[in-house]
Amino acid sequence: MDSFSFPQHVSGPTHTRGHPLDLVFTLSLNADGVCPEDVYISDHHCIFFNLSVSASPPPARRMVSSRFLNESTASNFSAAFDPPCSSDDDPDSLTSQFNEHCLSILDNICPVRTRSVPAVNPTPWFNDSLRSLKRQYRKIERLWKKTHLHVHLLHLKDLLTSFNSAVRDARVSYFSNLVSQSKGNPKVLFNTISSIVSPAPPTASIHSVADCENFLSFFVDKVNKVRSSISPSALSLPLPTPTRPIILDSFAPVSLPELTKLGNSMKTSACPLHILPSSLFKSAFQSIGPSVLSIINASLVSGQVPAYFKNAVIHPLLKKPSLDPSLHSSFRPISKLPFISKILEKVVAKQLTAALDEHNIYDSFQSGFRRAHSTETALLRVSNDLLTHSDAGDCSVLVLLDLTAAFDTVDHHLLLERLRDWVSLSGNALEWFSSYLSERSFSVAISKFRSSTTSLTHGVPQGSVLGPLLFLLYLLPLQHILSSFKGISYHLYADDIQLYISFKPHEMSKLQLLHTCLDSIKTWMAGSFLQLNEDKTEILICAPDKLVRKVRDSLGQLASLTKPSVRNLGVTFDPALDLDSHVNSLVRSSFFHLRNIAKLSPILSRSELETVLHTFISSRSDYCNSFFTCLSRTSLNRRQVVQNACARLLSKSSKHTHITPLLLQLHWLPVNFRIHFKILVLVYRALHGQAPSYIGDLLSPYTPSRSLRSSDQSLLVVQHQAKDQR
Repeated sequence: MDSFSFPQHVSGPTHTRGHPLDLVFTLSLNADGVCPEDVYISDHHCIFFNLSVSASPPPARRMVSSRFLNESTASNFSAAFDPPCSSDDDPDSLTSQFNEHCLSILDNICPVRTRSVPAVNPTPWFNDSLRSLKRQYRKIERLWKKTHLHVHLLHLKDLLTSFNSAVRDARVSYFSNLVSQSKGNPKVLFNTISSIVSPAPPTASIHSVADCENFLSFFVDKVNKVRSSISPSALSLPLPTPTRPIILDSFAPVSLPELTKLGNSMKTSACPLHILPSSLFKSAFQSIGPSVLSIINASLVSGQVPAYFKNAVIHPLLKKPSLDPSLHSSFRPISKLPFISKILEKVVAKQLTAALDEHNIYDSFQSGFRRAHSTETALLRVSNDLLTHSDAGDCSVLVLLDLTAAFDTVDHHLLLERLRDWVSLSGNALEWFSSYLSERSFSVAISKFRSSTTSLTHGVPQGSVLGPLLFLLYLLPLQHILSSFKGISYHLYADDIQLYISFKPHEMSKLQLLHTCLDSIKTWMAGSFLQLNEDKTEILICAPDKLVRKVRDSLGQLASLTKPSVRNLGVTFDPALDLDSHVNSLVRSSFFHLRNIAKLSPILSRSELETVLHTFISSRSDYCNSFFTCLSRTSLNRRQVVQNACARLLSKSSKHTHITPLLLQLHWLPVNFRIHFKILVLVYRALHGQAPSYIGDLLSPYTPSRSLRSSDQSLLVVQHQAKDQR
């Protein structure tokens, strides 16, 4: 250390057994008065010394204003709630009376109080019992320092041992409760554990109302810039509208039991616009339910949405942890709406979805925000088509399109037209959506700061219940454009668009059709006030190595968009479609999380540790594994190594322990069998109408050429398999 100019200042033993184990090194600092001293805490001595450094400022505190709810708040509120009598059926009047009555009760039983709290959040498991123990041993510590009696030192050591043991028990109990409470909600469990073992992602730097105003201006200007960039000449692309009967002309009122069930199924959320916190709203629903029912049914019957329901608070959410939090463009606007408005949207969405399913309105190749559809089913269909053409000796080109601020640029007038002409809504139902989209407003709020309110003249709110559904209906005309190009297949997941075309090596001229298709898409999107993000448009060429260059040259202007690999809905595709790049990323991230989980293993029980492993590792490994049959043995073995490491961590076994008995003991299927099991599950669902129709279309019933005993067994045709896969 002397060669690095780090002088050592301790001389003499620093351990109870007389060894110099504890050292002090300094650089450009002068340490004097070095004195090892036995302070009873450990068998190591504490080393005291003096340093001349600038004093750090005391930790800052912040003022928090909130209502402090406790276990009795819900019962006290329910007892005080007396539904206001009103003969008025106007939704705005009913909502105003309800909010005023709830606010007056809250001001009586739990008024808003302001208190000073530490700027840094305290340790969550440090409870009142631990604080009492800490005060007790601190009191004895002061007594021992005053008397220096050995009996007081022994008492202090006993108290300190008890305190440390209680801290360990409280920490274990805290994490156990976290895991057990979130056992049925992997998303909450993942976020909770991630916040403990990983650094928190950066948040928006907002320290004043002016910062909120800057975010508000950025979000408004961003959308206005996109809309103003659209050429007026592009606003006409006539498409024939489908002819179908009216599917929904009014919404049916709901009953109190139905509304109660719906409200209990919804997740709680925080929003500055809440009169009643969502947790209290659900706890006291038995008393406030009839009043809420009156508001909901009045809105459904009258076709009017209360103004209170149409005001949103925008929370800027960082798109990716790796992005620069100092840039406004790194954030996505997420709308936070009153909890009661989400209940109304849930009621409407339930009735609208039932009508859409009954009349088959959805685009069959749209997998976003639909029951029984997922990213896995979408990627399974796309990868199956690409692999089938590859086996036939064809070349394929996959184009991934991305939209700029797609949800925020939706035109309300066009959306209402498509609800009328393409979905066939009319009457009171169409009037309700017209009211829902009109006179909307929003503001930006972070912490205690909030911007002014501005009107929302276009866009569907991200974070709402109806927003995603309305966006899917807004895209309905796109399916007619895409399906008109024979030879080009497509798949949609919300605003993520996949186009792919396959052709024989001597049919390179077919790629011209891809240019025509993209031009038609751009023209239609311009007329719909949607804009393609050309910076994020990617193209993957799936062809033999000797033909890749020829295919790229045939793409013309699109050649510059080709990539060696593309990330498609969370899965990395490569030209060979062997997913080696995806497996590399999967294994790397799995071991990263596994190392973090290992830090928590000493304070988790076996069952809790298994739950955490499934949440962080198994769910990641099983994501979209139904099309992992194309993996090489090397890639399968690498994924199996991850599972083996999880099994050894859970069973506390060494790396030399034979893994097969461990997997049998844990009842874990090996990776290869998990892939086949997932395929069997999807096949079962497809046969029983629980999977997308585009998955069921891939199954071929086995029909023997003559009468056999197997004719009535509902068998499927087994496609040709390679010898090593049989």
